[in-house]
Amino acid sequence: MAYLQIAARLKQLRMERGMTQAQVAHHVGVTRSAFSAYENGTRYPSYDTLISLAHLFSVSTDFLLCVDNRHFVDVSGLTAEETAAIKNMVNLLRSKK
Repeated sequence: MAYLQIAARLKQLRMERGMTQAQVAHHVGVTRSAFSAYENGTRYPSYDTLISLAHLFSVSTDFLLCVDNRHFVDVSGLTAEETAAIKNMVNLLRSKK
């Protein structure tokens, strides 16, 4: 069951970003067939690959493993003011629920 949850999440993230399996595989350093196996739920990614996938998709490894549904945003390189603006926008969107 866990394989299928992770597989669905990987496929969802890849498709949301308009990437092919080959493109994702290239970015994380695996073959397309290996990534296809992750996405089909027949194989788990290694720890290092899981981390690379999390970085590529800007999510936590917990999110990939279906432990939580939180995303994260890489704000490195932004000013304090830009970071504050993003935090304010997130808080505003959360308050609308």
